[in-house]
Amino acid sequence: MTDKEEKIEKEKVSEEVKSAKKEKKKKLSQKEKIELLEQEVEELKDQKLRIAAEFENFRKRNISEKSDWIKNANQRIVLELCDVLDNFERALHPEIEKNLESYTKGIELIFQQLENVLKKEGVEKIEAMEEEFDPNFHEALAHIPSELEENKIAAVIQNGYKMNNKVIRPVRVAVSNGEKPEEKSNKQNEQDEQKK
Repeated sequence: MTDKEEKIEKEKVSEEVKSAKKEKKKKLSQKEKIELLEQEVEELKDQKLRIAAEFENFRKRNISEKSDWIKNANQRIVLELCDVLDNFERALHPEIEKNLESYTKGIELIFQQLENVLKKEGVEKIEAMEEEFDPNFHEALAHIPSELEENKIAAVIQNGYKMNNKVIRPVRVAVSNGEKPEEKSNKQNEQDEQKK
């Protein structure tokens, strides 16, 4: 048998199948067709409900897993902070006789321990003293006279921190207004004299 003959034979079989299906449909009464369609609709509704329920379960499971992940992520850092807290408690324990040198050394070690815990989490202190004021990293609370140029940070009021290169708390600072402290006091004296 050649390819053409095979193709013709397949087409004949396909046409016979189609005509048989048509005859079956013709043989069904109007009522039977309606019942078949209603059955299909019920199956589709059931399928839709099952898919919606599966999606809802997936969504709830996903929310629960995220919540657990966040709790567990925090658990690790909290355990490390508990070690720091324990060391502070030992340092403040009233029964231990303290000499100033060992007490100071202990506090320094606890400070380093806490600093290391934060570094492991990607937290770093923002250095600001004598830097140019940058509103992306600094929050100016005052303009004060100082030996520094104008717009340089003259005093750090509260340290600021970045976590993974994102500012989580800006440095609160006092910014130099460009006047030297003695210049300001001289100006004040001149103003006082003019008032007299």
